[in-house]
Amino acid sequence: MPIERLNIEQFLQLATNHLILDVRSPAEFNHAHIPGAYSVPLFSDDERKVVGTAYKQQSREQAIKVGLDFFGPNMRKIVEHVESLVNNHSNTNKDNAKKHVLVHCWRGGMRSAGIAWLLDLYGFKVSTLVGGYKNYRQRIVQSFSYKYNFKILGGYTGSGKTYVIEELAKLDATVINLEQLANHKGSAFGNIGMPSQPSQEMFENFLGEELIKYSVTRSIITEAAPVDLSAEPKCIWIEDESQRIGLINLPVPFWKQMRESRIFFLDIPFEKRVDHITDEYGKLDQQRMEDAIIRIQKRLGGLETKTALQHLREGDIRSCFSILLKYYDKWYSKGLANRDGLDQLLVTIPVDEVCASANAKKILAQQ
Repeated sequence: MPIERLNIEQFLQLATNHLILDVRSPAEFNHAHIPGAYSVPLFSDDERKVVGTAYKQQSREQAIKVGLDFFGPNMRKIVEHVESLVNNHSNTNKDNAKKHVLVHCWRGGMRSAGIAWLLDLYGFKVSTLVGGYKNYRQRIVQSFSYKYNFKILGGYTGSGKTYVIEELAKLDATVINLEQLANHKGSAFGNIGMPSQPSQEMFENFLGEELIKYSVTRSIITEAAPVDLSAEPKCIWIEDESQRIGLINLPVPFWKQMRESRIFFLDIPFEKRVDHITDEYGKLDQQRMEDAIIRIQKRLGGLETKTALQHLREGDIRSCFSILLKYYDKWYSKGLANRDGLDQLLVTIPVDEVCASANAKKILAQQ
């Protein structure tokens, strides 16, 4: 059967029920990929370099010959690997003749064509992505510039905003959990006890997928008539963040929209926030906590840094975090005040406790 060539939206619509096979090299895949895709590399990292060198220094024809030397001995291994992936995929028909896989490389060129030919020959139904991963990345980057209906959950450090975001989701509100996507809690202590952060590009892929999923009714987008993602805008709750979350930078157009959106500010007493943050971070590795305090000492100040470290080493976690919260409150207030039109954007919600379920309901009542 013929190999289909699909535009990006057709490709990703099928991806909800079929496997995406990324045939780029392992290094390319590990740096960033379409979320949910599987790595089925045509070449190893070293082989890709050899083929690329032959292409640049000799000719396209010579590069193909070198590539075939690598590809030939691996054909059976590739087919069996894909067969195993498909058989383990619950949404895929078990009949080999009807199995349908989606294949892409970097630009939709020879690598995806080679794997597609092999899988088609074996009996898979195969579709490839026009423009490859490069086309997908263009779609992701464009998504940050569309108009969205954001509502921002604000509050000083220790207000339990991340937990409130999770509760809002349980109450059927639409949310994007930026800290979850970034594997970081946002403060100097935000990486302690967390998995490694994704690459910047991989984070953007995660974020772009969420934005588009929650913002439009998915329909086919053609090059001639792209869907206007501002149509039928859906309210999306996002936790207030600085532009940087650990090592990740929020895309500028996206972050600017956050800064222009209404902010629902949880106003919780300082002592209650100290209690919460002490309970949350008090059991973290002490050395990593010390390292985090030292990283912010220029802004925290020499005396405050020394005092906070002394409290930490003496086991007085609450006094340590009391100093740190005053520092974070100062910087958050400064960032809040820098918003244009803050008087029209800010909705202050006084609450007595750091209670995610109760505070989520209060926020929804105020929207």
